[in-house]
Amino acid sequence: MQNITELIKEEKERSGSTFKREITLFDAIMIVTGGMIGSGIFIVTADISRAVVSPGYMLLVWLISGFLTMVGAVSYGELSSMFPNVGGQYVYLKEAYNKMVAFLYGWTLFLVIQTGVIAAVGVAFARFTGVLIPWFSEENVLLRLAGLEFTSVQLLAIISIIFLTYVNSKGVKSGKLIQNIFGSTKLIALFGLILFGLLFGVNDTAVEANFSDFWGASGSAAAVPTAMALVSALGIAMVGALFSADSWNNIGFSGDEIVNPKRTIVLSMVIGSAIVMVIYLLMNMVYLLVLPMHGSPDAATVVGQGITYASNDRVAAAVADVIGGYQATVAIAILIMVSTFSCNNGAILSGARVYYAIARDGLFFGRMGRLNKNGVPAAALWLQCIWACLLCLSGTFNDLLDYVVFAVMLFYILTIVGIFVLRKKRPNLPRPYKAFGYPVLPALYVLLSSAICIILLIDKPKFTWPGLIIVALGIPVFYLFGNRFRRAKE
Repeated sequence: MQNITELIKEEKERSGSTFKREITLFDAIMIVTGGMIGSGIFIVTADISRAVVSPGYMLLVWLISGFLTMVGAVSYGELSSMFPNVGGQYVYLKEAYNKMVAFLYGWTLFLVIQTGVIAAVGVAFARFTGVLIPWFSEENVLLRLAGLEFTSVQLLAIISIIFLTYVNSKGVKSGKLIQNIFGSTKLIALFGLILFGLLFGVNDTAVEANFSDFWGASGSAAAVPTAMALVSALGIAMVGALFSADSWNNIGFSGDEIVNPKRTIVLSMVIGSAIVMVIYLLMNMVYLLVLPMHGSPDAATVVGQGITYASNDRVAAAVADVIGGYQATVAIAILIMVSTFSCNNGAILSGARVYYAIARDGLFFGRMGRLNKNGVPAAALWLQCIWACLLCLSGTFNDLLDYVVFAVMLFYILTIVGIFVLRKKRPNLPRPYKAFGYPVLPALYVLLSSAICIILLIDKPKFTWPGLIIVALGIPVFYLFGNRFRRAKE
């Protein structure tokens, strides 16, 4: 009987009617690191420095981010070992709560989170391509229609998204090949940049300015904040750091394509997250050793502008300019192109698996829940591609990403709380891996993340309430269209 079952499974794999387990531990780590490292680490430090004033607190923001990311990874490991299925976080929320909560996550993921990231990263790739090929510029308007402008940057962003979607539609093997090549190249280049910066880039002026008053506001016009103001500033600054470290959980979306998923998913999340957070901390140390944190927006040199007023917030480019001039700046542009290309490939590969899982539950278009002959959800991939390309054209996706910061954190909190829910609700369910430090570390994650959400609610209502509205809009959609999708499936 077992032999017959295995033969049927093999035949299904050959016909493309089921997922193919081709993602190994190395592949999974490359998906995690490649998805986490996009363009954020190269630019968000400028915004963080404006929020927290001192070098010490700037690094503290990254340390807290690293802590939350690692705790999230080791906590999600329990859920991924219990439910190593395609859909990842969508499945965890469904099992812990119900289909509606899971649908709200999938709805937000498709509407803004995943597709918005794909669009934003695609545009970042095109912008930095413009350093090498000036024709790709936001000043180069190709078409004006009804008050909207279509630039060469948007054109390249769309082409890159379509190309990566096409590659991933050819099978997970094609997608992971690109991720392995570009992901490993990116990691090697980043470690090389860090080493080069530490050996040849240390600037005495920056060292004196940043480390003589490490926890103070030396060189800044702003005064040292009060305790409450400091907590608020840290919470606001966490947004950029946490989003730079996001997507560590995306590997869970591909559960049915992973070799030995109960072990591989948690290991890849932990190892991949640890590698990225070490890189982020070392990169920020290089920034502080090469550029003074504070400067003037009117300064004529990159050193004079400092980290806070780096041109277009491109801190990494400013550091490269100090170390090696124009040639180093071009090298950074190439590195960011590789980084964003790899990041988008991982996002495109992973996201479609969630829409597939939603469709299989009868909550999305039925065609999204089918695999092509290559064993991948091609229809879900192309729908994701179309919406991401429209976001590229809209020019408003950056606002949308800001709006869902709060919503994204809410879903992370709900998922971690789901560990406690499932321990009580389904205590006898096999748990090949149990959350490290339970219940202390998961509870600490929930408390710290909730505190950040409260700070954002108070200090950034413009961005938090729209995020809640986007999530809430999914409730009527669930009730209005859910039954129709289910009937269509039946």
